[in-house]
Amino acid sequence: MFSILSIASSEINISQFDHFLQRLIEMGIGVGKNILAAIVVYIVGRWIVKLLNKVVASFLLRSKVEPTVQTFLKSLTNILLTILLLITVASTLGVNTTSFAALLASAGVAIGMALSGNLQNFAGGLVILLFKPYKVGDTIEAQSNIGVVRAIQIFHTIIETADGRRVYIPNGTMSTTLVINSDQTALRREIWTVGIEYGNDVEHARDVIINCLKQDPAILTEPKDIQGNALDPYFVEVANLSASSVELTVRAYVNPSDYWDVRFRMQEAFYKAINEDPKLNIPFNTQTLYVVNDDKVATKGGDKI
Repeated sequence: MFSILSIASSEINISQFDHFLQRLIEMGIGVGKNILAAIVVYIVGRWIVKLLNKVVASFLLRSKVEPTVQTFLKSLTNILLTILLLITVASTLGVNTTSFAALLASAGVAIGMALSGNLQNFAGGLVILLFKPYKVGDTIEAQSNIGVVRAIQIFHTIIETADGRRVYIPNGTMSTTLVINSDQTALRREIWTVGIEYGNDVEHARDVIINCLKQDPAILTEPKDIQGNALDPYFVEVANLSASSVELTVRAYVNPSDYWDVRFRMQEAFYKAINEDPKLNIPFNTQTLYVVNDDKVATKGGDKI
């Protein structure tokens, strides 16, 4: 009796083991197929990612995007494509990607809230790259700073001022506030104020100043506007009658790259020309002091006032 039960029990255990083994083999085959498919998807996906990265790099190169921004955008593209590839591989393996995607979305929201300011700067950088209000090498004025753009980074624009300071301005600010670009036009107009004494011949002063302008090779003698119309190369007119001088406004056109050199050079040239000309005098602020006889000072109540 016991022998029969023991044999029956052994047959049941063997049958269960065979069933378990069969299921294990089937699962192994299924998992193996998934793993093989995932490997194929990964290999093909990596090839596609590399191809798309090359396409993006070529597009950025043709668009003449700043090198630092090119590096960032290429890295960002590679990261996003790699994440998409990993999600696809996980899905091929049978992993539930819905919860995985929800986790990534939640993490993205949390990171976005923590880095909202930087994301605004990043978006501002993209706006700058898209509309190109300025580029590296341009002289701009922004946030009360005047200088040359040395770099357009992911979150900041770097300006080098005339005194050698490097100013980092957030791109979010640069894309939403006033920026003056002095190098986007073909010409720049120099403006000086030159003073002469009252009584000096204005016409003679005008001739002396124009002669200074003509002697500087950087001053354009035949400037033209964007429509090709000829512009008056020299402008010297009385602008103000101040307390001690007649102020002349002097204007001339130069190339943007020559602006600052010409500005300082001509200021010195005007001074020398007026100082050396016998018919012209450099004005000085003067005050006239009248001394009143003490005996004639009015009094009030016996006290001098």
